[in-house]
This record gives sequence, structure tokens and C-alpha cells, in this order.
Amino acid sequence: MITLIDACEIIKIAEDNNLKLYIDGGWGVDALLGEVTRSHNDIDLFLEKVEYHKFIALIRDKGFSEKVMEYTTNDHTVWVDKAGRIIDLHCFEIINDVLIRYDGEVYPLKIFSGVGKIGNYDVACIEPVSQVVFHLGYEFEENDRHDVLLICKKFGIPIPEQYK
Repeated sequence: MITLIDACEIIKIAEDNNLKLYIDGGWGVDALLGEVTRSHNDIDLFLEKVEYHKFIALIRDKGFSEKVMEYTTNDHTVWVDKAGRIIDLHCFEIINDVLIRYDGEVYPLKIFSGVGKIGNYDVACIEPVSQVVFHLGYEFEENDRHDVLLICKKFGIPIPEQYK
């Protein structure tokens, strides 16, 4: 479980070391909404490849260790501490002024143009339309429905058919 205090502590690690985080997943949704709307099992973070290993060293110093999952790749790792807090860490590289590469796929850089708030931290996050798009194409859970409906309502995005 990642509480608001935990999320702020993790964000502070990056901020204190001048590392740029982009928040995704449930915390990314709550950042866009500017409030905590549900509990969170983990926090999903994107970092540029040049900062990825520095952040890993910092969270290791805070007691996190890697937990290898069936979906672990060079660009996607999971980190857990003794309290059970989970960081779902994603690494991307900037290709040019408009594109990034993550896990072999190319995406527009603008997906990181979202701006939100977690506690007292102004954070960069996945922008609203991309948040909704990234929730498509799989069997969703109740948290996904919750997130999509709130994002669509707040930002005037049409609700995707599978979430109606």
C-alpha cells in the first residue's frame, strides 16, 4: 500500500536529487484530479533512462529491493521495501523532440504533458487522454473503472464503450 505520505516521500527522493519523475497509474490519475480518490497498491513512475539507475540507487539506500515479476524487463522493474511499499518503475528514452521509446514501443512525448498535484508536490504525469487510452484493451478491474470515469468526467473526455 502506498499512502499519500509514502507517495510524497518517494517523490521527495527524486526532487531532492533533481530527478524528473512522471507519475502514471492510479497515483497519476489522482495527481490529475488533485486529490486522493482511492487506496493505491503501488506507485507507477517513469524516469528517463539517463536518470533511471541513479533513482534505483537512491531507493535502494532507502531499503527498497528489486522484486522480479513475470513482466520484468530492462525498462520495467518493481521495487519493494520491508513495509511492503511497491514502486513500479518504468524507464524510457527520448528519441527526439516529439517521441519517446518505452519497452520497444514508440510514443509521443506529449503523453508526459500532464500536470497534477500529490500532497504539496506539483508533479508531471501522464496527460488525461493518454491515461484513458492506456486503460483500454484489457480486462479491467474496479479501480480501472473508477479512474477512467473520474478522468473522463473531470476533463470532458468521452467514456470509452468498455467502461459504460
